[in-house]
Amino acid sequence: MNSAMLYNIARFILLLAVQVIIFNNFNFLGYINPYPYILFIILYPVNGNKYGLLAASFLLGLTMDLFCNSGGVHAAACVMLASFRPSLFKFAFGLSYEYQTVRLNDVLTPERFSFILLAVIIHHLTLFVLEVFTFEFLWDIILRTVVSTLFTIIICILIIYLIKPSKR
Repeated sequence: MNSAMLYNIARFILLLAVQVIIFNNFNFLGYINPYPYILFIILYPVNGNKYGLLAASFLLGLTMDLFCNSGGVHAAACVMLASFRPSLFKFAFGLSYEYQTVRLNDVLTPERFSFILLAVIIHHLTLFVLEVFTFEFLWDIILRTVVSTLFTIIICILIIYLIKPSKR
């Protein structure tokens, strides 16, 4: 095993533990539910194995479903995000994505912010639509998606800057 794989395994376990121990207990007014565990999918290396990302995303979502007793909605949302990730990279970064020069844990630029924002919106919208599974509560789905997206992005950016390796 190389160091990048060990680093990804550690990130997987740490983000999952923080989500389960701390952020699963947040439920402010029934609408604010931050899900920073998706940082694993967002920060997965650009040149990493695509099928490995899909499998790890499914495992991440399945583990969240086991802890939340949510019946597979986290797994579906994580796999959806992992499958849309290359398109999001191409949309946010253009050709630099194809040359693998993208590092998301550097200084926050508009491209990085737009990538994180779109990734969180895709995950949350999928999660909340599948959770409710009826368009009768469309405004509730939209409200939960917007508010949870805002808090998830704030927490994700804070975590990115906390785990950012220092330049020596």
